[in-house]
Amino acid sequence: MMLLPRWFAEAILLIISVLAFTNNAAFIGVNIGTDLTNMPSPSDIVTLLKSRQITHIRLYDANSHMLKAFANTSIQVMVGVTNQEILRIGRFPSSAASWVNKNVAAYVPSTNITAIAVGSEVLTAAPHVAPILASALNNIHKALVASNLNFQVKVSTPMSMDIMPKPFPPSTSTFSPSWNTTVYQLLQFLKNTGSFFMLNAYPYYGYTTANGIFPLDYALFKQLSPVKQIVDPNTLLHYNSMFDAMVDAAYYSMEALNFSKIPVVVTETGWPSSGGSDETAATIGNAETFNSNLIKRVLNNSGPPSQPDIPINTYIYELYNEDKRSGPESEKNWGMFYPNETSVYPLGLSGGDSGSAALNGTTLFCVAKADADDDKLVDGLNWACGQGRANCAALQQGQPCYLPNDIKSHASFAYNDYYQKMKSVGGTCDFDGTAITTSRDPSYRTCAYTGSSNANGTGGNFPPTALGPASPVGGNANALIISIYHLPFLATLAFTLLLLL
Repeated sequence: MMLLPRWFAEAILLIISVLAFTNNAAFIGVNIGTDLTNMPSPSDIVTLLKSRQITHIRLYDANSHMLKAFANTSIQVMVGVTNQEILRIGRFPSSAASWVNKNVAAYVPSTNITAIAVGSEVLTAAPHVAPILASALNNIHKALVASNLNFQVKVSTPMSMDIMPKPFPPSTSTFSPSWNTTVYQLLQFLKNTGSFFMLNAYPYYGYTTANGIFPLDYALFKQLSPVKQIVDPNTLLHYNSMFDAMVDAAYYSMEALNFSKIPVVVTETGWPSSGGSDETAATIGNAETFNSNLIKRVLNNSGPPSQPDIPINTYIYELYNEDKRSGPESEKNWGMFYPNETSVYPLGLSGGDSGSAALNGTTLFCVAKADADDDKLVDGLNWACGQGRANCAALQQGQPCYLPNDIKSHASFAYNDYYQKMKSVGGTCDFDGTAITTSRDPSYRTCAYTGSSNANGTGGNFPPTALGPASPVGGNANALIISIYHLPFLATLAFTLLLLL
């Protein structure tokens, strides 16, 4: 029998990996931490996710109650091997087999488990287990093969940006030499199995630790003036956001070890909505701006400047504020929702395609822009509630839409009431450039916006509305319908060849 070279089989797996991330629209997922006092029940969490049309989630462990709750939902689940479990799994293949049988095989196909994150930032958070990390990945993968789940479930390990000491300019970024052996083993595993590089990338920390080198707008995906644009001096590639630069730093670092086209998936990113007196960048406005612009950026389906054809699938950190976390005040305030399922801020997209939404029969709402000037918002609110004749009774103290008592929230309600009543006779959503239309219902638990399917004219209580991430490109702008299609025939062929060679 003629034996094909090993590189041929590896090439097929690489092609599968690239196709899986280029032939499908990018997705936005969310991390679910559990370090909070009043943790909602698994069924309530699933209800919240479905109401927001969030289709990808990451767990930090493999909690049985959570995995059972996700059964028959089609939500794609990433489960986690904790850092404490890695030593045992890395040393004993039987432990890996037991872990996979208990935490994965026992739940699929009812629960749609598609990835396993082995540890979290192991090289920096638990360096004592780093020497055995590659062995743990291999043992988990072999256990998946034995269960015939290796093509459905991918295995990787989330890495911190800290393993790249100098991420800018991206083109010169490399992994820390002290971790080269471990990282090389990891990348070889990812290449052989057609998996992806998991990266935790936080522009918030990139901005707050840079001592003013980078402007805040760069971290928040805001457009920079020509004189402030960030350009890699070696490649002359322009970076419109720190997020893109961080992802590209990972690609160039892999390239420095002679690995290419291994897709980067951002397993954590986000922005805190509150912090201590010395954490001035941690504000609700910045958190709303970052996550809204992040969603828009990811769902435009493009990669970073050096890899424009590989979308950046991303998980937002995180679903809930975790009030029991230690450390700075900001550590408790990364969530998009409070445990009672009310929104920390009305997450929306800037610059959404209103025409597309209207053509699809979706109600358009008019809300204040995340970066609007407060003085202009005051003027807009006063005009809407006065000359514009918007019904602002619900904004009075004690009424359903009074809280949160801030100018952006109040202006959004007033702007929308005016827009819904006047758009048929020429009324617009502009308000001196401080307003934007969105297809996402901005209503929240006690406050029903005019035009909402839950509105009853009084702003009374109603079930939570679909306030999840929305797509800025074609189709239903409220839907996040993403599936990573596996290529079973080619994958089976490639894996068989690897065993034979």
